[in-house]
Amino acid sequence: MKTLIVTPYVGSTYGGTSTVVTEIVQGLASLDIDVDLITTNANDLGNLDVPLNNWVTQKDYRVKYFPCWHRNDFIISPSLTNWLFKNIINYNIVHTHTIFSPLISLAHWACQYHKIPYIITPHGMLDPWALSYKARKKHFYYNLFEKPALRQASAIQVLASSEAEQLKYLGFQNSIVIPNGIHQEQFETLPDPEIFYQKFPATRNKSLILFLGRIDPKKGLDLLAPAFAKTHNKFPQTHLIVAGPDSIGFLPTVEDYFKQAGCVDAVTFTGMLKGSLKQAALTAASFYVSPSYSEGFSMSVLEGMASGLPCVITTGCNFPEAAAAKVAYVVDIDADAVADALINCLSNPQQSKEIGERAREFIFENYTWEQAAKKLSQVYEDIILKHKANQLFLS
Repeated sequence: MKTLIVTPYVGSTYGGTSTVVTEIVQGLASLDIDVDLITTNANDLGNLDVPLNNWVTQKDYRVKYFPCWHRNDFIISPSLTNWLFKNIINYNIVHTHTIFSPLISLAHWACQYHKIPYIITPHGMLDPWALSYKARKKHFYYNLFEKPALRQASAIQVLASSEAEQLKYLGFQNSIVIPNGIHQEQFETLPDPEIFYQKFPATRNKSLILFLGRIDPKKGLDLLAPAFAKTHNKFPQTHLIVAGPDSIGFLPTVEDYFKQAGCVDAVTFTGMLKGSLKQAALTAASFYVSPSYSEGFSMSVLEGMASGLPCVITTGCNFPEAAAAKVAYVVDIDADAVADALINCLSNPQQSKEIGERAREFIFENYTWEQAAKKLSQVYEDIILKHKANQLFLS
């Protein structure tokens, strides 16, 4: 089974989608599936320092980076497009990641032209809030490009049951639910929080609430500011960590949210955290919060829960299973609802600790990359067999 994964970017500044693509490729390759990944060198305002137009061999797979022109997440690469149309016939199946991307639309056209089955992962971009954001442009692009491509896809991989329901509402019946995951071994023993305290000394001896994600309008930081102000007023020992990259220049607006709420002195903006420093932040934190309007299936929520943190998340995080299992505080997309949940966590530390412990076990049992890769591998096999049978019938 020769598989091609196509994504416009893998730069870490683009958030969870980049991580998901890299992890799922590694998971598939570990199952002895022949996997190639093609992408661009886009990385926020700059470019990745990688070899271009040549295969780079990773542990169990290959990746090829193409030069591009890009502004934020709008990316164009003639060389990648040219390569696709010439080489896509060498693959049994193609898996594309994200939508509303010219590169991905061209990949779908190439698949259709050469009659190669393909699967699409929208990463939450068909969520109602995501569709309403810059709605005029998206409405045009969706009807002209995305809707036909989604209809002709062999499958649409969604990351949560709520995302599958939204696809049904939009008229698509070919969705499969395969959520993101974590590597359990990375969360069994977390590093000393001192690593984080030394880097950010103002956070020492505080009850830390951690927000981990891109600085982006959809992340609900306009809700978090008044919610944290209300929480901090009741519990002055609390301190908020806002950790994540600012790839679109939205940070000054976010800082204004907290200034207007009167709590900016109790907030530390760390920028993007990686590796042991991010792990140390999870160790140092007492609580995790995600006030998002819209998510595909948040990697940082999984990381917070796998770290044993009591998590306050909104319904926009698309994780109803966490609410059903009672392993997180899942609240409405509302500042008061977020504040009330945080205050409840702080007021009931033993109950919060127990929820965090249950969350950790819940993630370990149900949400690992190994499980996701095995499910996806079976989907690929089923699609390829069905495609071959159809081709024989037509011939």
